[in-house]
Amino acid sequence: MKTLEDLKRQRPVNREKINAIKEQLYAEVRAHQLKEIRKAQQKTQVELAESLHVSQNRISRLEKGDINRAQVETIRKYVESLGGTLNIEAQFGDTTYKIA
Repeated sequence: MKTLEDLKRQRPVNREKINAIKEQLYAEVRAHQLKEIRKAQQKTQVELAESLHVSQNRISRLEKGDINRAQVETIRKYVESLGGTLNIEAQFGDTTYKIA
């Protein structure tokens, strides 16, 4: 019978791949929160897309986690159309700077 250590040696952990998957999952969770806010306000993707002058497909992609490739302006409009404010911060070590 193989031990866990034997299996780890046979198939080493790829930290880079694990971190990439983790970041994608976090993006999907954050995007799902946007979707839930939209639904709570009883707005459809089509209605939101029309008000933002983007395609319904773009809204769908945002809500599925394709947020990292979205333009900041599109995300800002999305958030503001639902009554929110988009804040952008940059963190350097222990110091956080508000950018927008």
